[in-house]
Amino acid sequence: MSTTGKKLQGKVAIVTGASKGIGAGIAKALAAEGASVVVNYATSKEGADKVVKQITSEGGKATAVHGDMSKAADVQRLFKETTDLYGSIDILVNNAGIFKFEPLEAVKEEEFHREFNTNVLGPILAIQEGVKHFGPNGGSVINISSVASQLSPPNSVVYSATKGALDSVTRVLAKELGALNIRVNTLAPGGVETEGTHTAGIIGSDFEREMVAKTPLGRLGQPDDIARVAVFLASSDSNWLTGERIAAAGGMQ
Repeated sequence: MSTTGKKLQGKVAIVTGASKGIGAGIAKALAAEGASVVVNYATSKEGADKVVKQITSEGGKATAVHGDMSKAADVQRLFKETTDLYGSIDILVNNAGIFKFEPLEAVKEEEFHREFNTNVLGPILAIQEGVKHFGPNGGSVINISSVASQLSPPNSVVYSATKGALDSVTRVLAKELGALNIRVNTLAPGGVETEGTHTAGIIGSDFEREMVAKTPLGRLGQPDDIARVAVFLASSDSNWLTGERIAAAGGMQ
């Protein structure tokens, strides 16, 4: 793998929830631009190992590290293993997230806490720990939100609330961490075809057709569509951006 002209050469990145889907796409794209990538996973070691194998087979550097991002001890261990292996950290992509679409009457207390713990507490814990390990030149934090935080689709009261909260986390911490040259931005995908959307039965459903109908570019996104924007936010090309929310959604709004 040639290193000439790679935007992230010599950088170290952690991508949470990177064993499949958008996270896997981002991990592979960052590695292709020269970053050493830690592929975090909560349950699918097989998926994470597959992503690492794809990266290393193309000459990149990657390792898989287990960790439940909603648990502080796991987050601390993730960063320790990363720094033990690669030194300081330059890029943190908070991609780990879960969702369940259901009407208001079906919402349970346990589901609220399950989604908020992973989708909101997890990124807060990761950034809190990341601040300790970014180098003197600062770094880039990319919070993966969703167009749902503004579109507010029916049957998504908990999930959309988590993503709205994450958008707020971005704005607050961009101001709080700017003096450390740590940039914090939101990347908000629209509908994306992933293993998760297949498993949830979204692909081929009326919901998919509705999303495509609302997308001016006329299709669902692919993980690589999101990954290319993540590379931009991770690189020096976006050095003057912080506290921003970039929707990568084919025009869906």
